[in-house]
Amino acid sequence: MEINRQVQLFNKQAGKYARRAKQQSSDQKMRRRLLQGAKGTILEVSVGAGANFQYYPKASKITAVDFSPEMIEQARLTARGEGLDVEFQIGNVEEIVLPEKSFDIVVSTLSLCSYPNPEKVLQRLSSWCKDDGQVLLFEHGISTNSMFAWLQHKTDPFFLKRNGCHMNRDILKLVDESPLSIIKRESYMLNAVHLIWGKPSI
Repeated sequence: MEINRQVQLFNKQAGKYARRAKQQSSDQKMRRRLLQGAKGTILEVSVGAGANFQYYPKASKITAVDFSPEMIEQARLTARGEGLDVEFQIGNVEEIVLPEKSFDIVVSTLSLCSYPNPEKVLQRLSSWCKDDGQVLLFEHGISTNSMFAWLQHKTDPFFLKRNGCHMNRDILKLVDESPLSIIKRESYMLNAVHLIWGKPSI
């Protein structure tokens, strides 16, 4: 999908993302599990409405990136409510310039489904993370259950057009082929949802 079209879609969804960020759902439980040890200098890409902010320590120095100005505005409100120091940047994660090896923690939650070039994004996440830091991923993709996977393939065009999101990407394959070393991995919901703790391969 063309990038400007994606920006328009996510701008329209910003209010919905903000409301969802306040709900205590299984989604939030997974975010809490993934991010409970996050501290130091944190980079979060495709920050959305700031659903992860409640799990960061108040003393963290956070850089948050998103290509949707409306999402950034919602995330500013969330950060203010959480009392966090966040530097916001509007930009495409595939193209934005950030200092390499500068962040203790690099976070991506539910965003690899949307990038035109997820392989490039994973390379960039690794490059931005300090060698002794961590890359934390909460992502969804194709299930190992054949019936559910069939449904994901069938509905993928609808979700892409409506939400700017692919349902059938092989997230584990993408991560395994990236410049990341996996520390720990957990999979849920018929192996379609994944929590991944990784680090840059040295």
